[in-house]
Amino acid sequence: MLQLLRNELNFVESGGYRRGLRSPWRAAYIFEESPSCPNYDDLARAHPCSTCWLMQFVSPEFREEQVPCRYVQLTPGGLTVDSFYRYGTTAETEEALRSWLQQRIQEVETELQDARELRLA
Repeated sequence: MLQLLRNELNFVESGGYRRGLRSPWRAAYIFEESPSCPNYDDLARAHPCSTCWLMQFVSPEFREEQVPCRYVQLTPGGLTVDSFYRYGTTAETEEALRSWLQQRIQEVETELQDARELRLA
């Protein structure tokens, strides 16, 4: 999990979402057009979204959506990837995603550190 989050953050910071590879006239879709997506570069979408590592971040009521990762909540106020597509700019979306990834990374690192300390106690 930690490595997937770090890889996604590196993808964001390297400008990976600024232009879609398949559609260079628009920004890439968040998560869907990332190397961390199980269906990345697979137009047939052979892997069900239910197997994606991001599903744990999708609220249960959105897990049956066609593209559930669009419903990952990026802000404490409830804004999702889908919300940013509708109302935000590319810069706002990237900043919210970057912040969300950094927070998740911090949480996982803290959990790992706590687990190490418990084993040593």
